[in-house]
Amino acid sequence: MARFKGANIVVRDMAAMVGFYRRIGVEVSETGTVWDDHHRNSEAIDLDSAAFASAVWDPAWPEGATGIVLSFLCESRDEVDALHDELVAGGSESLHAPHDAFWGARYAIVRDPDGNHVGFQSPRDDAMAVRPPDPPFA
Repeated sequence: MARFKGANIVVRDMAAMVGFYRRIGVEVSETGTVWDDHHRNSEAIDLDSAAFASAVWDPAWPEGATGIVLSFLCESRDEVDALHDELVAGGSESLHAPHDAFWGARYAIVRDPDGNHVGFQSPRDDAMAVRPPDPPFA
């Protein structure tokens, strides 16, 4: 059974969002690289630029749009595939079929009945991880 992991917030202004969440006590990471403007994370919230979201992990994300992607953790790679297939068979739209993501997890995205993006991932497996793509937007 998948369990709630957190949320990805696709943002317009990374610096403003990092500042906001830090002011309310969320510890947001620094990457110190070209990724600083495109991806930051904390324990339960990931902040991603729209360019990063659409180019790297959610190709169905509308260009320039902001919003939230709910994230759920499955127990296994096979569970990601099975849950995706079950939801699609039940009428959900697949936005990104199950695939091996660069960070070492199996990952998929569907649209919930109200149109929200919902991602499912397996635990990370370092043996499946590959070098992250170069920012196509840097």
